[in-house]
Amino acid sequence: MLVNDPLHGFCRDCSSFQRGSARRCTACGSPRIVRHAELYRLHIAHVDCDAFYAAVEKRDNPELRDKPVIIGGGKRGVVSTACYIARIRGVRSAMPMFTALEACPEAVVIPPDMEKYSRVGREVRELMRALTPQVEPLSIDEAFMDLAGTERLHGVPPAIALGRFAARIESEIGITASIGLSYCKFLAKIASDFEKPRGFSVIGREEAVSFLAKQPVTMIWGVGKSFAATLERDGVRQIGQLQQMDRGDLMRRYGSMGDRLYHLSRGIDDRKVNPDQDTKSVSAETTFNTDLAAAEDLVPVLRRLAERVSERLKKAGLAGRTVTLKLKSSDFKTRTRNRQLTDPTRLADRIFQTGLELLRRETDGTTYRLIGIGVSDFMDIDRADPPDLVDVGARKRALAEGAIDSLRGKFGNRAIETGYTFGKDRK
Repeated sequence: MLVNDPLHGFCRDCSSFQRGSARRCTACGSPRIVRHAELYRLHIAHVDCDAFYAAVEKRDNPELRDKPVIIGGGKRGVVSTACYIARIRGVRSAMPMFTALEACPEAVVIPPDMEKYSRVGREVRELMRALTPQVEPLSIDEAFMDLAGTERLHGVPPAIALGRFAARIESEIGITASIGLSYCKFLAKIASDFEKPRGFSVIGREEAVSFLAKQPVTMIWGVGKSFAATLERDGVRQIGQLQQMDRGDLMRRYGSMGDRLYHLSRGIDDRKVNPDQDTKSVSAETTFNTDLAAAEDLVPVLRRLAERVSERLKKAGLAGRTVTLKLKSSDFKTRTRNRQLTDPTRLADRIFQTGLELLRRETDGTTYRLIGIGVSDFMDIDRADPPDLVDVGARKRALAEGAIDSLRGKFGNRAIETGYTFGKDRK
């Protein structure tokens, strides 16, 4: 989406303004020039780190630099992410590991280290907040940013500030990121995918409708495979077709989704970058090395995961009212079951007991390759875990859990085990 406008350009390597249509930077000779007619009028950005988990591992082990790297859970797991070398060989996120290794047998497989990735993600987030307080995280490695009004602070337009920001990620953190710049969140996110890795792409207001008209309907947020099939049956494949349809007709056919189709197909997205975006859920899951079906095998794992979720909730100062159990069967079908509690909780015991009730209904002989548990629907922590007048043992278990937390805080998570998990960790 680069427009050859001699008055609107900058070099991504030295950040110098570029006038004229030279292919290389007049200051440093770099070919990485960004030009666009609206470049200095746009301020909504989507930042997405490139193959984040794999990039961190390659940074920490230079011997992996030119090798295909897959981050995932062993032969029985799925691909969390893959470097671009592995992607060229056909490896994709969420692909079963055995399929990924068939496509790229020489790949180096590394188990995910979420603690390390979270730490690096926080470093990237701090660089974002140095540019603007208007940062809306979407995941550990991507976020929206609104740089409106920051030109006086940084002395340059948002586009150039973003170019310098990407350079800082590379030089200070050792990974790369791609940036999409536009006038709205929808198009900024689309733009960030254009030239990965190390991309910087722009979609302006004047070109939005004509650009979208040529794109498939699946480019619209919320149009997955199922809904795309519905549109296909109605003869709608391109966004340009939606642009020709009446808003009322779209809403009659597709309800509230029809309203979204009408607006986004025309590049209309009034959503603001929300820096107060709260965590919606805290969860933990694990994929087994061999399928499990018996409750006696699944329960210890569930307990361990409940403890992990509880630890994260306590550290974050959160308590939630909805507990969700996730199971994935050996044929990759996912079951999710949830229960809403009367009061919010952050206790491992209560999370586990609720998950256990849900699990008992699912131990019907089905073999599972994955189990997970999570807590959502966060509420005021002052309301969390009041005394249980029905379950008189709950108070004792809560006190015991507090003692366990104290010991683990001093001596590590392995300092003390429960009867459910002692000697039975199957991770």
